[in-house]
Amino acid sequence: MPSANWKIFRQIDWLLLLTLVFLALFGLAAIYSVALGRGLNEFSNFQKQSLWLIAGLPVMIGISFIDYRLWRAVGWIGYILSLILLILVLTPLGSTVNGARGWFDFGFMSFQPVELMKIFIIIAMSDICSRYSRLNYKLSQLIFMGAVAAAPIILVGIQPDFGSAMVLSFIWLIAFLLIVKKKWHAALIFGLIIAVLGLAWLAILQPYQKDRVYSFLDPSRDPQGRGYNVRQSVIAVGAGQFYGRGLGFGSQSQLKFIPESQTDFIFAVIAEEIGFIGVTMVLLLFAFLFFRLYGIAVNAPDDFGLFITLLTAGLLFFHILINVGMCVGLLPVTGISLPLISYGGSFLLTVLILIGINLSVYRYGVAIRGK
Repeated sequence: MPSANWKIFRQIDWLLLLTLVFLALFGLAAIYSVALGRGLNEFSNFQKQSLWLIAGLPVMIGISFIDYRLWRAVGWIGYILSLILLILVLTPLGSTVNGARGWFDFGFMSFQPVELMKIFIIIAMSDICSRYSRLNYKLSQLIFMGAVAAAPIILVGIQPDFGSAMVLSFIWLIAFLLIVKKKWHAALIFGLIIAVLGLAWLAILQPYQKDRVYSFLDPSRDPQGRGYNVRQSVIAVGAGQFYGRGLGFGSQSQLKFIPESQTDFIFAVIAEEIGFIGVTMVLLLFAFLFFRLYGIAVNAPDDFGLFITLLTAGLLFFHILINVGMCVGLLPVTGISLPLISYGGSFLLTVLILIGINLSVYRYGVAIRGK
């Protein structure tokens, strides 16, 4: 019995788990700090995020003990159900938040179906890549792969949720680059992407989304409007200096100068209140998280597990890059949250589920190496 328990213990990547927990605790501390200056009602967000974390960790552990290869079949069912939910959310059943009709509001909680799609598009892309990567694929197979990604991207774009559409597009792009072999295939696909982006700018993007790009290129264009968010965030990042002003003592966050301080701009809150030391710790924890995912990918038992890990890392990297970039004024504001740290139960659960699947890949990789 002790030997069986030790075997189970060895099959869990404890360093990855600890890294994840530390990042989540950073997030809770930042959410709590923002709530300090905003009255008792604001603590509900801290309580909700804590409950999502407490509920999500057992879910993640449970998923880690399920054979990840079962997701190959289940993933396509989940993909279809997610598509149906993305259609339904555009009907009167959906709720509008910040100008995007992308939520189901159940009163006691709200749910964003695009977060579910992030999980299943990774699984679908991983299945396709694992089947085609070692074969002389046909162009039609690449087009099928693009169609699988295009359907949810279009539905999310209609909401409109430009940030989430970018995330889904990036997952497809990483998958495409991982398997493409012929240069003319890549040239054709990227040509189509440029054409679609041009069409989106002319006919799909809403005026407020174009304003975000204009404000990014020239924040002084509308300092009290679209450029305000970026300016206040950059001020907060600079105000933190080396040691920060202390949790609950950031003037930009406590006096509500930073908009969406618990979600989109939580990195700016951490920078102001914990300073350079705090953001360095957060970024190092993220770097170590990617290091552990790299180890899982290298030792994955098969291509399906390999691509799941690579695409999960791609999803997390894109979220971190865009969120940090917009907080320091290097990238446009797109409403993309910081994984494990920003307030939002739907995305937190998405990340925990994906990490659970990757822990399953790790577990089976350890089992094979142990033979």
